[in-house]
Amino acid sequence: MTQVRGTSDGPGVAGVVGDAGATDNDGVQGFSASNNRAGVIGVNAQSGVGVKGVSEQQDGVQGFSKNLHHFGVIGDNQVGVGVRGQSASHDGVQGFTHAAGKAGVVGVCDDPIGGNGVLGRSNNASGVVGLSQSGIGVLGVSGQLAGRFEGNVEVTGDLMLTGGDVAEQFAIATQSVSADETGPGTVVVLDGDGALTPCARPYDTCVAGVVSRAGDRVPALVLDRQHVNGAMRLDIAVVGKVWCQADAASRAIQVGDLLTTSSRPGHAMAAVDREAAFGAVIGKALTPLASGTTGLVLTLVGLG
Repeated sequence: MTQVRGTSDGPGVAGVVGDAGATDNDGVQGFSASNNRAGVIGVNAQSGVGVKGVSEQQDGVQGFSKNLHHFGVIGDNQVGVGVRGQSASHDGVQGFTHAAGKAGVVGVCDDPIGGNGVLGRSNNASGVVGLSQSGIGVLGVSGQLAGRFEGNVEVTGDLMLTGGDVAEQFAIATQSVSADETGPGTVVVLDGDGALTPCARPYDTCVAGVVSRAGDRVPALVLDRQHVNGAMRLDIAVVGKVWCQADAASRAIQVGDLLTTSSRPGHAMAAVDREAAFGAVIGKALTPLASGTTGLVLTLVGLG
């Protein structure tokens, strides 16, 4: 049964007024002991506001909850914006947390087709600003692209890339080579059509580099990324450190040795003939390989 009902008979006249005067108390209090019921409900059947809170010195509206799985304030709109924060001289919305590992503001979009979790927009300043005193200013994590920039990017500090080499994407001559034959660490050369194939002869001046991602090394930078239907393209290390398949069957590979192509498909060997190695050098060995064996050698790629 309704305990209090207020009716207004004119414009500008409230249906119910609660006035605590100068006493240290609330003007109006609403209580409910029923599940899923509200202590106070404000309803407007026309175009006005359902509930309005105004304060000269404090918050206009405060919402509190002591339940871990519920919220202090919920804004729910079936066709429009759920919550809007607006200020003439300060931030529109502020979110704070005192809990470690939690966010001041969380934006979630669970639509299966897609949508933005957080959108920042500005007419003449930064759309999104990330600031941290001792952590990361902006962190992007994704199963696809962690970040995408459509336009120029300016970096005023160091650009720290954790990979080991600079790679260039090339098309692989799939007509004569399978994907298994061009795995990570394979030494590749250019064929007559400009596609890549594993090396197969010593001192080949058509050497193009080493297939990236062998061992614990991944590219720091990949150039000329393309998605061509039906074409197999691989990241080929052309500068930097990469693990390279090597053949030491006839001669051990020592640290500092120049490496060139060998007759074993996809493998490098020590360049002992300096004259023949001109234009066929893959790079310099950074780790050794014992005589009579094959294996991976960490190589500082520098074609020449």
